[in-house]
Amino acid sequence: MRGGDVVTALERLACDRKLPRSIRVDNGPEFTSKVLDQWAYANGVTLDFSRPGQPTDNAYIFIFQRKRPG
Repeated sequence: MRGGDVVTALERLACDRKLPRSIRVDNGPEFTSKVLDQWAYANGVTLDFSRPGQPTDNAYIFIFQRKRPG
């Protein structure tokens, strides 16, 4: 997934829901892209990055990733 793909998904969600004030993300390339940064700035959304090497900053998401089938 690339930053543009993330922006496209967020735009689709924004059609049905109000945009959040903040989105917690990790430091993956899809979240550190200029495209996503520009989109977030233009829409007043703060990107809240977890600290590198600290997956516990985003523990809630990691719980669900472990429970996925497959």
